[in-house]
Amino acid sequence: MTCNTEDWMHRFRRGNSDYCNFVVRMSLLKPFSKLPALNTANILLVESEEQLQQNLAESLVEESAFTVNVRLAKSLPLPTENDESRPRIDLVVFIIHLTSELSLQSVEASVKYLDPGYFLGKVCFMVTNARNASVPSERLDAVRKLAASLHCPLLFAEDQSPTGVTNATQRLLTILKVSAGLVPMVTALHLSNLTHCTVPPDIDQPSFD
Repeated sequence: MTCNTEDWMHRFRRGNSDYCNFVVRMSLLKPFSKLPALNTANILLVESEEQLQQNLAESLVEESAFTVNVRLAKSLPLPTENDESRPRIDLVVFIIHLTSELSLQSVEASVKYLDPGYFLGKVCFMVTNARNASVPSERLDAVRKLAASLHCPLLFAEDQSPTGVTNATQRLLTILKVSAGLVPMVTALHLSNLTHCTVPPDIDQPSFD
């Protein structure tokens, strides 16, 4: 059975029936509704294709010098029935595979279920297959526009090699450490202002008329 709102700690095994439950009520994910844990950061990886999640989750736990708890979801919203046991999420990462239009559409739908407070330095987008010749340039432009409109960083990752996963992990850990408040004198909003995506001038801007 496959469910669209999977949400579990990194201590997972494929095929466990506890992963999928039928959920009726959904809610916005809020960044400041719970207290943080000491020297601990919690990251949520959202990926509809489930191609990079597992390797990235394992690498995040192994490579970090501080405690990292990884949660996975295919899409948002998350089920409200797990809300009480779910820790505060310090960083939400939306993974987009540029070879899949459905991957982009899933992310566009999911961002609507985040509280606006998350867009103050606690969200980033990660894309794969940017060098694939079959990827339409319009799709990458759409991702850039999405990230820029929400003032979020846009990271490029290579998911076909261990080195690519390791490089993506290091970038995420740098952002996560700040988002979780583990870097003195540096806030997530300040980092976001320095690293958020901007749209090149040759890309048409959306009209709000």
